Amino acid sequence: MGKLFGLIGHPVGHSMSPSMHNNAFHLLHQNHHYHAFDVSEADLQAAIAGFRAIGISGFNITIPHKVEVMKYLDEVDEEAKLIGAVNTVVNDNGRLFGYNTDGEGYLQSLLKVTGDQLKQMRVLLIGAGGAARAVLTVLSRYGVEELHIANRTKEKAASLASECNQSSKDAFVWSIEEAEQKLHQFDLIINTTSVGMSPNVDQLPIALNNIKQDAVVSDLIYNPLKTKLLQEAEAKGATVLNGVGMFVEQGALAFEKWTGTKPDRNEMEKIVLQQLGGVSNSC
Repeated sequence: MGKLFGLIGHPVGHSMSPSMHNNAFHLLHQNHHYHAFDVSEADLQAAIAGFRAIGISGFNITIPHKVEVMKYLDEVDEEAKLIGAVNTVVNDNGRLFGYNTDGEGYLQSLLKVTGDQLKQMRVLLIGAGGAARAVLTVLSRYGVEELHIANRTKEKAASLASECNQSSKDAFVWSIEEAEQKLHQFDLIINTTSVGMSPNVDQLPIALNNIKQDAVVSDLIYNPLKTKLLQEAEAKGATVLNGVGMFVEQGALAFEKWTGTKPDRNEMEKIVLQQLGGVSNSC
């Protein structure tokens, strides 16, 4: 009999994780199953208790439970603590261990575009929410020399920079308007907000008038595959990267923690792109 894995979120009907993971189990001839569970915020504690009771082997956590779930776990990985959120849980003989594979998943997808030059890049993060925290944490750990944060509310960006500082050098903080004026100074621009996500596909998180022609522009959004931000960046000569790679990598890393085996990431990407109606991870 195979093992049961799952996803907790609200809503979860749109999730591509079941198809992605179940296909990976099939390709590896593992008789496991992954199922999405729609759990309201009021029922989260009961759901975790239920998972313990039935002995579910591992599960993912998505919006809106990534922070709250930490209360009901036995142990949380150090990086997940720094990020302040958990997206992957492993059941080790009845003890629930929480991890965050979002940051590392993003880093792995980004390195395919930047290579080792990432450490020397001047990086601008747009946004100051949970996704920005994950990206900032992992880029700081990787050793990126210069990190900047721009947000509509500058105070929130400053708070994030202070909380996530892991080195002697603080991240620089700007308003969106200030960042727009300085855009030519940045080698890598990363949108961590939901601005431009379907159905609001005509929105831009930042104006690109002053962008460097050889910059890299990354958008964590994957629906649409090519946001307006990426379209405009590409038209100005920038290299662009959408959020499919991050989604695939974070899922693959979770899969490895659960099973001890490496899934075929190319096949995982194919499943995601089939559901999104696209053809490429890096646009």
